Amino acid sequence: MVLLAAAVCNKQGKALISRQFVEMTRSRIEGLLASFSKLMTTGKQHTFVETETVRFVYQPIDKIYMVLITTRNSNILEDLETLRLFARVVPEYCKLLDETDVLKNAFSLIFAFDEIVALGYRESVSLAQIRTFTEMDSQDERIQIALRQTQEREAKEASKRKAKELTQMRKDIAKLGRGMPSGMGGMGSSASSFNTPIVESVRNEEKPTSSYQAPKASTGKAMKLGVKTKDVDHFVDQLKSEGEKVMSSAAASTARTPATVAEAASQAAGRESVHVESKEEITMLMKRDGGLVGDLEITGTLAFRTTDENLTKLQLTLGSGEKQCNIQLFPKFDKAKWLNEGVATLKDPNEAFPLNIAIPLLRWRMSSSDESDIPLAINCWPSEAGKGCTVNVEYVLNDTALELNDVVISIPIPQGTGTPIVGDLDNGQYSFERGSLMWKIPVIDDTAAVGTMEFTTPGGNPNSFFPIRVNFTCGVSLVGVEVEEIHTIKDEEAVKFSTEHTLAIKKYEII
Repeated sequence: MVLLAAAVCNKQGKALISRQFVEMTRSRIEGLLASFSKLMTTGKQHTFVETETVRFVYQPIDKIYMVLITTRNSNILEDLETLRLFARVVPEYCKLLDETDVLKNAFSLIFAFDEIVALGYRESVSLAQIRTFTEMDSQDERIQIALRQTQEREAKEASKRKAKELTQMRKDIAKLGRGMPSGMGGMGSSASSFNTPIVESVRNEEKPTSSYQAPKASTGKAMKLGVKTKDVDHFVDQLKSEGEKVMSSAAASTARTPATVAEAASQAAGRESVHVESKEEITMLMKRDGGLVGDLEITGTLAFRTTDENLTKLQLTLGSGEKQCNIQLFPKFDKAKWLNEGVATLKDPNEAFPLNIAIPLLRWRMSSSDESDIPLAINCWPSEAGKGCTVNVEYVLNDTALELNDVVISIPIPQGTGTPIVGDLDNGQYSFERGSLMWKIPVIDDTAAVGTMEFTTPGGNPNSFFPIRVNFTCGVSLVGVEVEEIHTIKDEEAVKFSTEHTLAIKKYEII
């Protein structure tokens, strides 16, 4: 069979688009299509019509005709089979099936025609393969656009963080001057208060400095912080005589605790004065034919810190999400108020939070045997094909409210089989690294909740492609535990806060 050309004509036989598959002049194809329009006026209702040199095989599709021009000695059965495939391709790109719609999608139709016929001979392709081949370029373009948008978004966020860092650094310098705070006691597990008395000195540079010799170490009892002894009084007098300004314990208890101004600025970069940090770790083993091995387990912690001395007495409204999990509150908080109102406050209303210290708030653990709780399900169907294997891999985002980032699906490839040949790929890109096929997807959300990839290998068996390992990140809690609102205790004024969530994949495998 030699296919000379494929054309789409209107009911009057006028050619709308035409694609030649052999060397033909424009005048030649226009003359053939003009003769076809004259043959159509004879009233014949056959699916083909012949002239002295060529055969026209045609099929009406609503307001248009799909016409193939072949040689007279071609196989009519193959001609009709090819015509049916062309007739199925046209509605894929033209929904209205009229002249305007055909002209609007002319290039898409020509690209699809090229996938069916090459140099006059039909290719062994299906409608699904034609759709995949014609969309490959657009898929790569979408990936590049998504990557460029991600880079632009990251650049904007980096500039905002830098601006906040410089602003916070100026505030820190204004508050701390040029002094170096000596530190502050952390929040221990004992029943003592958060505030630990310290001695902080700030050098007065207006006064000249003189050499200072430290007193010899005493052989008696060690000096205890917060307990006035003769050695302490003598040491304080020496500091004052050298131009040091000594702060009292009461005043120092409200001071900031970073070791240097630079450290304070770096910690506050890109964050609000009240910053909430949550961390989760997920463990999951799934059978290749479905079902969990053991239970899906997610553990997490939530803490916060404040860097503003005016925001040390706060109450936090907590959300526990829709999923059932075991949540524990830190002992220093009022458990009854948390259970009844969902609000976390300290048991002692007069007690304040320490500055620049991560204050633990919640920890939780979720254990489930329900497959619907799996955030990202992976289905793999390897099958033998001749001497090799064909593998179809599918991901499904069960919770479309989530947005998973930097997803990597690692599929082991049998040794000695070489680089796998990837055919269909719905989303992302792939690479062959360290004996594994790495399917990398920048973002999986509700717009790309399902994706597939198909590849072949010249060797191996269906058991060679396991275990499949998965890694990803997520900017929100998988369980749904979060801080919804923060208010001051005194006047219940809303406090602006920033959040940060990190996810660690302890084990996420399909075996």
